[in-house]
Amino acid sequence: MVTRPRERAEELCFLLEDEGAEVLSVPLLELRPPEDPRPLASAAEHIQRYKWVVFASPSSVEALMEALREAGTAHRLHRVKVAAVGPRTARTAEAFGLEVSAEPEEGTGEALFQLIKDTLQVGDEVLLPAAEEGRRELEDGLRDVGVLVTRVTAYRSTPAPMPPEALALLESTPPDVALFASPRTAEAFLEAAGRERLGTARVVAIGPTTAAALERLGMPAAAVAERPTMESLVDATVRAVRG
Repeated sequence: MVTRPRERAEELCFLLEDEGAEVLSVPLLELRPPEDPRPLASAAEHIQRYKWVVFASPSSVEALMEALREAGTAHRLHRVKVAAVGPRTARTAEAFGLEVSAEPEEGTGEALFQLIKDTLQVGDEVLLPAAEEGRRELEDGLRDVGVLVTRVTAYRSTPAPMPPEALALLESTPPDVALFASPRTAEAFLEAAGRERLGTARVVAIGPTTAAALERLGMPAAAVAERPTMESLVDATVRAVRG
């Protein structure tokens, strides 16, 4: 069972099917534009003021690039250094023609902070387009060293109703493995379906933060991806199945 939003599930489903899995995709979150688009639009209009723009997800790249297109300022982005958390985010940025100057191997906000902190001085400005509910570790680290961080909501995720047919299928045929890529997705599953619908499924987490949340929610992970990538998540799924 794959629980990622529809926009992020396709590649993962293909990779799992290549390994011989029968995949049930149950998107539990929907990605939506920010309720107030003005901060993102303002950041796009003044993009040249920032020393770095830091992307934490493919959706944040897509949202900012659309805002830049609407503002007519995309050409100014060449003056700004680009950083990305995770290879999929970096690939998305590169697909828009951006040169990614920093991408930590670990794929976490903390690792990215360590990678770029020595390039920054007190008073430098960094743009962080992010999910409304996104983690704050990178932002906090930058602020602690005197960097001026403009964090704007690029998108938000809201719970998606689980179709009755998906609930019925989970009831009759619980999955062997359930994949979770964020704490919010795990919370959304419990709210929509309840722990009992997982049956004896092995739970797989995309990283330690999600694994910790699953532990708190009473769904300890059987395997944790070594990196926050689709390939690593598939590898963790294979490890969970082989037990």
